[in-house]
Amino acid sequence: MKETTIPVIGMTCNHCKASVESALNELDGVTNATVSLADNTVTVTHEDVTTERLVDAIEEIGYDVPSA
Repeated sequence: MKETTIPVIGMTCNHCKASVESALNELDGVTNATVSLADNTVTVTHEDVTTERLVDAIEEIGYDVPSA
């Protein structure tokens, strides 16, 4: 099991939080996704899912992930 924390731009409310968590939790291999609105991050517990796939899922629903 891996844990990945990803910064997310544009989350401002509980609806945003729920949208991001739902999009990530629907991916095969994701066990849990938890958003921190205070930190503007999402922490994902997963197996065999690339960071790129996690970022794509976030961007597909309209949020931005800053480049490293």
